[in-house]
Amino acid sequence: MTAGSENEQKKPSRRGGVRESLFLLGCGVVAAVLLQAFTFRVFWIPSESMENTLHVGDGVVVNKLHGAAERGDVVVFKGWDGTDTIKRVIAIGGDTVKCCDAQKRITVNGIPLDEKDHLHPDDFPSKDEFEKVVPQGRLWVMGDHRSASQDSRDHEEHGGEGTIAEDEVTGRAVAVFWPLSRITVLSTPDAFTRVFAGDG
Repeated sequence: MTAGSENEQKKPSRRGGVRESLFLLGCGVVAAVLLQAFTFRVFWIPSESMENTLHVGDGVVVNKLHGAAERGDVVVFKGWDGTDTIKRVIAIGGDTVKCCDAQKRITVNGIPLDEKDHLHPDDFPSKDEFEKVVPQGRLWVMGDHRSASQDSRDHEEHGGEGTIAEDEVTGRAVAVFWPLSRITVLSTPDAFTRVFAGDG
């Protein structure tokens, strides 16, 4: 065997390297598609109804495997007009949600919500009075910018069913990833912990 032959054998195949790169790229694309389809999805905020928690144009990560929606969760769901919508869960099936007590606070099962941590600072819990026993398997949802949000209150007033079905929920919004200056994890506000405690 000549020296030239030995050198040729030692040289890696350029064609093999390209095939390997394409294979790895394909695997990455498939993995991303599967994650998008079954685990996570991206949702872009279309309106000001969730300010100041979420701003128009924010990109949020939605966990599709979060499980049952709980009070305080920010969820993406099929809205009353069939389009993807994002709101905060205020009450779940079996709860009585009411506006308002003597201090103008929304109550859930008689427990007032101190919403200063998530309610828009220039807004109020609700200008409209209401009282609703949420049917089992459904959720009462509202935007954090109440005066700019069409939510369970509006659809209840107009003769529809203001609550949404649990099986219409795509998933829970868990983080803001865009823009970079607003990256944050979305957690359940402290206002809802007293209601959880009352469940026991």
